[in-house]
Amino acid sequence: MKQETLITPVILSGGSGTRLWPVSTAEKPKQFLNLLGPLSMFQLTAQRCSNEKLYRKPIIVGSSSHANIMQEQMQEVGVAPETVILEPCPRNTAPAIALAALSAESPADLLLVMPSDHMIKNITAFQKAVQESISVAQSRWLVTFGIEPTAPETGYGYIQQGDAIFGSTRSLSAKRFVEKPDQEKAKKMLAEGGFHWNAGIFLFRADVYLTAMEKHSPDMLLACIAAMNNKRTENLICYPDPDAFSSAPSDSIDYAIMEKAEKVAVTPVNPGWSDVGSWDSLCELCDKDEDSNVIIGKAKAIASANNLIHSPELEVAVHGVQNLIIVTHGNKVMVLPRGQSQNVKKLAENLEKKVKYPR
Repeated sequence: MKQETLITPVILSGGSGTRLWPVSTAEKPKQFLNLLGPLSMFQLTAQRCSNEKLYRKPIIVGSSSHANIMQEQMQEVGVAPETVILEPCPRNTAPAIALAALSAESPADLLLVMPSDHMIKNITAFQKAVQESISVAQSRWLVTFGIEPTAPETGYGYIQQGDAIFGSTRSLSAKRFVEKPDQEKAKKMLAEGGFHWNAGIFLFRADVYLTAMEKHSPDMLLACIAAMNNKRTENLICYPDPDAFSSAPSDSIDYAIMEKAEKVAVTPVNPGWSDVGSWDSLCELCDKDEDSNVIIGKAKAIASANNLIHSPELEVAVHGVQNLIIVTHGNKVMVLPRGQSQNVKKLAENLEKKVKYPR
Protein backbone atom coordinates (compact mmCIF):
# COMPACT_ATOMS: atom_id res chain seq x y z
CA MET A 1 0.00 0.00 0.00
CA LYS A 2 1.33 3.40 -0.88
CA GLN A 3 2.46 5.70 1.89
CA GLU A 4 -0.11 8.39 1.10
CA THR A 5 -2.98 6.00 1.89
CA LEU A 6 -1.85 5.30 5.43
CA ILE A 7 -4.54 6.13 7.98
CA THR A 8 -4.03 7.93 11.28
CA PRO A 9 -6.15 6.33 14.01
CA VAL A 10 -7.75 8.77 16.43
CA ILE A 11 -8.77 7.04 19.66
CA LEU A 12 -11.25 8.97 21.80
CA SER A 13 -10.89 8.10 25.46
CA GLY A 14 -12.63 10.86 27.38
CA GLY A 15 -15.84 9.03 28.35
CA SER A 16 -17.00 8.57 31.94
CA GLY A 17 -18.83 5.24 31.52
CA THR A 18 -21.45 5.83 34.21
CA ARG A 19 -23.83 3.26 32.68
CA LEU A 20 -21.60 0.47 34.05
CA TRP A 21 -21.62 1.75 37.63
CA PRO A 22 -20.52 0.72 40.24
CA VAL A 23 -17.54 -0.93 38.49
CA SER A 24 -17.00 1.93 36.06
CA THR A 25 -16.16 5.14 37.92
CA ALA A 26 -14.97 8.62 37.05
CA GLU A 27 -11.48 7.62 38.21
CA LYS A 28 -11.44 4.42 36.10
CA PRO A 29 -14.21 4.41 33.49
CA LYS A 30 -15.24 1.40 31.43
CA GLN A 31 -12.69 1.80 28.62
CA PHE A 32 -9.89 1.00 31.09
CA LEU A 33 -11.60 -2.01 32.71
CA ASN A 34 -10.91 -5.66 31.85
CA LEU A 35 -14.58 -6.51 31.43
CA LEU A 36 -14.24 -9.12 28.69
CA GLY A 37 -10.82 -10.64 29.17
CA PRO A 38 -7.23 -9.82 30.11
CA LEU A 39 -7.13 -6.55 28.13
CA SER A 40 -9.19 -3.41 28.52
CA MET A 41 -11.31 -2.06 25.68
CA PHE A 42 -8.88 0.87 25.40
CA GLN A 43 -6.04 -1.61 24.84
CA LEU A 44 -8.07 -3.64 22.35
CA THR A 45 -8.91 -0.48 20.40
CA ALA A 46 -5.24 0.47 20.24
CA GLN A 47 -4.30 -3.01 19.06
CA ARG A 48 -7.00 -2.87 16.39
CA CYS A 49 -4.93 -0.35 14.44
CA SER A 50 -1.48 -1.90 14.82
CA ASN A 51 -1.09 -2.97 11.16
CA GLU A 52 1.74 -0.73 9.95
CA LYS A 53 0.80 -1.37 6.30
CA LEU A 54 -2.52 0.39 6.90
CA TYR A 55 -2.05 2.66 9.92
CA ARG A 56 0.26 5.32 11.25
CA LYS A 57 0.84 5.69 14.97
CA PRO A 58 -2.39 6.69 16.74
CA ILE A 59 -3.42 10.03 18.13
CA ILE A 60 -4.98 9.53 21.56
CA VAL A 61 -7.43 12.13 22.86
CA GLY A 62 -8.39 11.70 26.48
CA SER A 63 -8.98 13.34 29.81
CA SER A 64 -6.10 14.85 31.75
CA SER A 65 -7.42 12.97 34.80
CA HIS A 66 -6.67 9.65 33.07
CA ALA A 67 -3.17 10.45 31.84
CA ASN A 68 -1.39 7.91 34.03
CA ILE A 69 -3.71 5.00 33.34
CA MET A 70 -3.58 5.65 29.58
CA GLN A 71 0.21 5.62 29.63
CA GLU A 72 0.34 2.45 31.73
CA GLN A 73 -2.11 0.55 29.53
CA MET A 74 -0.40 1.59 26.30
CA GLN A 75 2.94 0.41 27.66
CA GLU A 76 1.42 -2.94 28.64
CA VAL A 77 0.47 -3.70 25.01
CA GLY A 78 3.43 -1.98 23.39
CA VAL A 79 1.51 0.88 21.74
CA ALA A 80 3.59 3.96 20.94
CA PRO A 81 1.27 6.85 20.02
CA GLU A 82 2.12 9.73 17.74
CA THR A 83 0.81 12.03 20.43
CA VAL A 84 -1.50 12.04 23.42
CA ILE A 85 -3.78 15.07 23.63
CA LEU A 86 -5.09 15.66 27.15
CA GLU A 87 -8.33 17.61 27.29
CA PRO A 88 -8.32 20.02 30.24
CA CYS A 89 -12.11 19.66 30.52
CA PRO A 90 -14.80 17.58 28.79
CA ARG A 91 -16.32 19.15 25.68
CA ASN A 92 -17.83 16.09 23.95
CA THR A 93 -16.61 14.46 20.73
CA ALA A 94 -16.72 17.28 18.14
CA PRO A 95 -14.06 19.47 19.82
CA ALA A 96 -12.00 16.41 20.78
CA ILE A 97 -11.80 15.31 17.15
CA ALA A 98 -10.95 18.88 16.09
CA LEU A 99 -7.89 18.79 18.38
CA ALA A 100 -6.74 15.61 16.63
CA ALA A 101 -7.43 17.04 13.15
CA LEU A 102 -5.43 20.16 13.99
CA SER A 103 -2.49 18.03 15.13
CA ALA A 104 -2.45 15.85 11.99
CA GLU A 105 0.84 15.74 10.11
CA SER A 106 -0.85 16.86 6.88
CA PRO A 107 -4.26 18.43 6.18
CA ALA A 108 -4.94 15.59 3.72
CA ASP A 109 -4.29 12.88 6.33
CA LEU A 110 -7.08 10.34 6.66
CA LEU A 111 -8.32 10.04 10.25
CA LEU A 112 -10.08 6.92 11.52
CA VAL A 113 -11.97 8.09 14.60
CA MET A 114 -12.87 5.37 17.10
CA PRO A 115 -14.30 5.42 20.62
CA SER A 116 -12.06 3.53 23.02
CA ASP A 117 -14.91 1.77 24.83
CA HIS A 118 -16.45 -0.31 22.03
CA MET A 119 -15.95 -3.99 21.20
CA ILE A 120 -15.41 -5.36 17.68
CA LYS A 121 -15.22 -9.13 17.43
CA ASN A 122 -14.57 -9.52 13.68
CA ILE A 123 -11.50 -7.35 13.13
CA THR A 124 -11.03 -8.64 9.58
CA ALA A 125 -14.52 -7.48 8.52
CA PHE A 126 -13.93 -4.10 10.14
CA GLN A 127 -10.55 -3.58 8.46
CA LYS A 128 -12.03 -4.53 5.08
CA ALA A 129 -14.79 -1.93 5.49
CA VAL A 130 -12.20 0.70 6.40
CA GLN A 131 -10.04 -0.08 3.38
CA GLU A 132 -13.04 -0.05 1.04
CA SER A 133 -13.96 3.42 2.37
CA ILE A 134 -10.58 5.03 1.72
CA SER A 135 -11.34 6.23 -1.79
CA VAL A 136 -14.64 7.77 -0.64
CA ALA A 137 -12.95 9.62 2.22
CA GLN A 138 -10.20 10.81 -0.11
CA SER A 139 -12.96 12.23 -2.33
CA ARG A 140 -13.86 14.56 0.55
CA TRP A 141 -16.77 12.59 1.99
CA LEU A 142 -17.26 12.32 5.75
CA VAL A 143 -17.63 8.56 6.15
CA THR A 144 -19.47 6.97 9.05
CA PHE A 145 -19.73 3.22 9.62
CA GLY A 146 -23.23 1.83 10.00
CA ILE A 147 -23.81 -1.41 11.89
CA GLU A 148 -26.38 -3.86 10.55
CA PRO A 149 -29.16 -3.82 13.18
CA THR A 150 -30.07 -7.16 14.74
CA ALA A 151 -32.97 -5.90 16.85
CA PRO A 152 -35.11 -2.76 17.24
CA GLU A 153 -32.73 -1.23 19.75
CA THR A 154 -33.82 2.05 21.34
CA GLY A 155 -30.42 2.87 22.84
CA TYR A 156 -28.70 3.67 19.53
CA GLY A 157 -29.05 6.39 16.94
CA TYR A 158 -29.69 5.26 13.37
CA ILE A 159 -28.46 6.28 9.92
CA GLN A 160 -30.70 5.93 6.89
CA GLN A 161 -28.80 5.08 3.73
CA GLY A 162 -29.35 6.95 0.50
CA ASP A 163 -27.97 6.39 -3.01
CA ALA A 164 -24.82 4.50 -3.93
CA ILE A 165 -21.73 6.68 -4.29
CA PHE A 166 -20.19 6.65 -7.75
CA GLY A 167 -17.00 4.63 -7.85
CA SER A 168 -17.61 2.90 -4.51
CA THR A 169 -18.53 -0.77 -4.19
CA ARG A 170 -19.81 -0.38 -0.64
CA SER A 171 -20.46 3.14 0.62
CA LEU A 172 -23.73 5.03 0.17
CA SER A 173 -24.78 8.58 0.85
CA ALA A 174 -26.27 9.12 4.30
CA LYS A 175 -29.86 10.26 3.80
CA ARG A 176 -30.53 11.26 7.39
CA PHE A 177 -29.60 10.64 11.01
CA VAL A 178 -32.32 9.46 13.39
CA GLU A 179 -32.21 10.14 17.13
CA LYS A 180 -32.63 7.24 19.53
CA PRO A 181 -36.14 6.03 18.64
CA ASP A 182 -38.89 4.51 20.73
CA GLN A 183 -39.66 0.82 20.29
CA GLU A 184 -42.42 1.32 17.72
CA LYS A 185 -40.31 3.60 15.52
CA ALA A 186 -37.33 1.25 15.74
CA LYS A 187 -39.47 -1.68 14.60
CA LYS A 188 -40.77 0.34 11.64
CA MET A 189 -37.22 1.25 10.56
CA LEU A 190 -36.07 -2.36 10.69
CA ALA A 191 -39.11 -3.47 8.70
CA GLU A 192 -38.47 -0.78 6.10
CA GLY A 193 -34.77 -1.62 5.77
CA GLY A 194 -31.88 0.65 4.84
CA PHE A 195 -31.26 1.81 8.41
CA HIS A 196 -28.05 1.20 10.32
CA TRP A 197 -26.95 1.68 13.92
CA ASN A 198 -24.69 4.70 14.32
CA ALA A 199 -21.48 3.25 15.79
CA GLY A 200 -19.71 6.58 16.23
CA ILE A 201 -16.80 5.44 14.05
CA PHE A 202 -15.70 7.77 11.24
CA LEU A 203 -13.17 8.10 8.42
CA PHE A 204 -12.36 11.45 6.80
CA ARG A 205 -9.59 13.81 5.82
CA ALA A 206 -8.45 16.15 8.57
CA ASP A 207 -9.03 19.25 6.45
CA VAL A 208 -12.50 18.12 5.35
CA TYR A 209 -13.59 17.77 8.97
CA LEU A 210 -12.19 21.18 9.89
CA THR A 211 -13.82 22.80 6.85
CA ALA A 212 -17.18 21.33 7.87
CA MET A 213 -16.67 22.62 11.39
CA GLU A 214 -15.79 26.07 10.06
CA LYS A 215 -19.12 26.13 8.24
CA HIS A 216 -21.40 24.57 10.84
CA SER A 217 -19.70 25.26 14.22
CA PRO A 218 -17.29 28.19 13.67
CA ASP A 219 -17.08 29.19 17.34
CA MET A 220 -16.04 25.67 18.24
CA LEU A 221 -13.31 25.66 15.61
CA LEU A 222 -11.92 29.02 16.71
CA ALA A 223 -11.73 27.83 20.33
CA CYS A 224 -9.94 24.63 19.31
CA ILE A 225 -7.49 26.50 17.08
CA ALA A 226 -6.69 28.88 19.95
CA ALA A 227 -6.26 25.94 22.32
CA MET A 228 -3.77 24.24 19.99
CA ASN A 229 -1.94 27.47 19.09
CA ASN A 230 -1.25 27.99 22.79
CA LYS A 231 -0.65 24.35 23.66
CA ARG A 232 2.14 23.01 25.82
CA THR A 233 3.98 19.86 24.69
CA GLU A 234 6.03 17.59 26.91
CA ASN A 235 7.26 14.04 26.09
CA LEU A 236 4.79 13.56 23.20
CA ILE A 237 1.94 14.73 25.44
CA CYS A 238 -0.02 17.75 24.23
CA TYR A 239 -1.73 20.04 26.72
CA PRO A 240 -4.17 22.36 24.90
CA ASP A 241 -4.66 25.77 26.45
CA PRO A 242 -7.33 25.25 29.14
CA ASP A 243 -8.91 28.70 28.91
CA ALA A 244 -9.32 28.54 25.14
CA PHE A 245 -10.59 24.94 25.09
CA SER A 246 -13.10 25.52 27.89
CA SER A 247 -14.67 28.26 25.75
CA ALA A 248 -15.55 25.75 23.01
CA PRO A 249 -19.24 24.77 22.85
CA SER A 250 -19.76 21.23 24.10
CA ASP A 251 -21.35 19.09 21.38
CA SER A 252 -21.11 15.69 19.72
CA ILE A 253 -19.79 15.19 16.20
CA ASP A 254 -23.24 14.00 15.13
CA TYR A 255 -25.08 17.13 16.25
CA ALA A 256 -22.36 19.65 15.40
CA ILE A 257 -21.18 18.26 12.06
CA MET A 258 -22.56 15.04 10.61
CA GLU A 259 -26.27 15.93 10.65
CA LYS A 260 -25.54 19.23 8.89
CA ALA A 261 -22.75 18.45 6.43
CA GLU A 262 -23.45 17.94 2.72
CA LYS A 263 -21.20 15.03 1.77
CA VAL A 264 -21.80 12.38 4.42
CA ALA A 265 -21.45 8.70 3.53
CA VAL A 266 -22.30 5.50 5.36
CA THR A 267 -20.39 2.25 4.93
CA PRO A 268 -22.47 -0.71 6.13
CA VAL A 269 -20.52 -3.30 8.11
CA ASN A 270 -21.33 -6.16 10.45
CA PRO A 271 -18.17 -6.76 12.51
CA GLY A 272 -19.69 -8.06 15.73
CA TRP A 273 -19.84 -4.56 17.19
CA SER A 274 -21.08 -3.53 20.64
CA ASP A 275 -20.76 -0.27 22.52
CA VAL A 276 -20.88 -2.26 25.78
CA GLY A 277 -23.17 0.50 26.91
CA SER A 278 -24.97 -1.34 29.68
CA TRP A 279 -24.85 -4.40 31.89
CA ASP A 280 -27.45 -5.99 29.61
CA SER A 281 -25.24 -5.51 26.54
CA LEU A 282 -22.24 -6.90 28.43
CA CYS A 283 -24.32 -9.94 29.30
CA GLU A 284 -25.01 -10.56 25.61
CA LEU A 285 -21.26 -10.62 24.89
CA CYS A 286 -20.27 -13.07 27.63
CA ASP A 287 -20.23 -16.86 27.77
CA LYS A 288 -23.10 -18.39 29.72
CA ASP A 289 -23.51 -21.54 31.83
CA GLU A 290 -26.10 -24.23 31.20
CA ASP A 291 -28.78 -22.10 32.89
CA SER A 292 -27.90 -18.99 30.83
CA ASN A 293 -26.23 -17.30 33.80
CA VAL A 294 -23.20 -15.08 33.28
CA ILE A 295 -20.86 -15.45 36.25
CA ILE A 296 -17.87 -13.11 36.45
CA GLY A 297 -15.84 -13.51 39.63
CA LYS A 298 -16.86 -15.25 42.84
CA ALA A 299 -20.46 -16.37 42.67
CA LYS A 300 -22.63 -19.46 42.94
CA ALA A 301 -26.04 -19.66 41.27
CA ILE A 302 -28.29 -22.55 42.36
CA ALA A 303 -31.67 -23.21 40.75
CA SER A 304 -31.27 -19.82 39.10
CA ALA A 305 -31.34 -18.75 35.45
CA ASN A 306 -30.71 -15.81 33.13
CA ASN A 307 -28.76 -13.81 35.71
CA LEU A 308 -25.65 -11.67 35.38
CA ILE A 309 -23.45 -11.72 38.48
CA HIS A 310 -20.30 -9.59 38.37
CA SER A 311 -18.37 -9.86 41.63
CA PRO A 312 -14.58 -10.19 41.30
CA GLU A 313 -13.91 -9.89 45.06
CA LEU A 314 -17.05 -10.41 47.13
CA GLU A 315 -18.53 -13.94 47.26
CA VAL A 316 -22.15 -13.97 46.12
CA ALA A 317 -24.61 -16.87 46.39
CA VAL A 318 -28.12 -16.88 44.93
CA HIS A 319 -30.89 -19.47 44.98
CA GLY A 320 -34.10 -19.55 43.01
CA VAL A 321 -33.75 -16.18 41.29
CA GLN A 322 -34.11 -15.29 37.64
CA ASN A 323 -33.40 -12.38 35.31
CA LEU A 324 -31.35 -10.32 37.76
CA ILE A 325 -28.25 -8.17 37.38
CA ILE A 326 -26.09 -8.34 40.51
CA VAL A 327 -22.91 -6.28 40.57
CA THR A 328 -20.53 -5.68 43.46
CA HIS A 329 -17.53 -3.37 43.63
CA GLY A 330 -15.77 -2.53 46.89
CA ASN A 331 -18.47 -1.62 49.39
CA LYS A 332 -21.15 -1.11 46.71
CA VAL A 333 -23.79 -3.65 45.66
CA MET A 334 -26.31 -3.10 42.85
CA VAL A 335 -29.28 -5.36 42.12
CA LEU A 336 -31.84 -4.71 39.40
CA PRO A 337 -33.90 -6.72 36.87
CA ARG A 338 -32.45 -7.72 33.51
CA GLY A 339 -33.62 -5.30 30.87
CA GLN A 340 -33.52 -2.34 33.25
CA SER A 341 -29.83 -1.47 33.02
CA GLN A 342 -30.62 1.77 31.21
CA ASN A 343 -31.53 3.09 34.68
CA VAL A 344 -28.02 2.55 36.10
CA LYS A 345 -26.78 6.01 35.09
CA LYS A 346 -29.73 7.64 36.83
CA LEU A 347 -29.14 5.44 39.89
CA ALA A 348 -25.47 6.38 40.09
CA GLU A 349 -26.23 10.08 39.71
CA ASN A 350 -28.82 9.95 42.50
CA LEU A 351 -26.42 8.20 44.87
CA GLU A 352 -23.74 10.83 44.22
CA LYS A 353 -26.07 13.55 45.48
CA LYS A 354 -25.90 14.45 49.12
CA VAL A 355 -28.64 12.74 51.08
CA LYS A 356 -30.28 14.86 53.78
CA TYR A 357 -31.64 12.87 56.70
CA PRO A 358 -34.43 14.24 58.91
CA ARG A 359 -33.49 15.02 62.48
